[in-house]
Amino acid sequence: MLKEIAKQTKNSVFFVAVFTVLVGLIYPAVVTLFGQVLFPKQASGSLIVVNGKTMGSELIGQPFDDVKYFWGRPSATSPQAYNAASSGGSNLGPTNQAQLDAVKGRVDALKKAHPDQTDSPIPMDLVTASGSGLDPHISPAAAEYQVTRVAKARGMDVQKVKELVAQNTQGRWLGFIGDPAVNVLKLNLALDSAK
Repeated sequence: MLKEIAKQTKNSVFFVAVFTVLVGLIYPAVVTLFGQVLFPKQASGSLIVVNGKTMGSELIGQPFDDVKYFWGRPSATSPQAYNAASSGGSNLGPTNQAQLDAVKGRVDALKKAHPDQTDSPIPMDLVTASGSGLDPHISPAAAEYQVTRVAKARGMDVQKVKELVAQNTQGRWLGFIGDPAVNVLKLNLALDSAK
């Protein structure tokens, strides 16, 4: 009986050690190596680097509140906005009073920042957070809604700003999957580099 227990314990320890090395060390090392070789940009976080300085990631939104920049989708992460360590939505339903108050506050702020668009409907993605709370994209309609404000704040021609929005709009994947979207960080960097 004791010999059997010792044998089973020895086998168990052996297999735990083998699978720890295989699955805990070798497999992650191989996958990381393949990722870095085949998809180096994606494996490194899809970082956007300008003149040697990392500006952010294509995959994680950033807070922009200056009138000369396009504003992204609100973030529901805490303790600060776009906190990748606490990704997740607010889980507040459409009839929750806290959600209604937050949306109303965002609508009021947008109306105040865009007084010339009193009759234009405000795109939903400018007043509601995404499920992850980190969405780096807005819809083309949300970008269009902000064009006049950004052009005026920068002293740029409205048509030039619209062209930058069009250049930074990603189409549907494979032509039919998903919706067109505008990466806010890329668009704002394009604005900064525009003459």
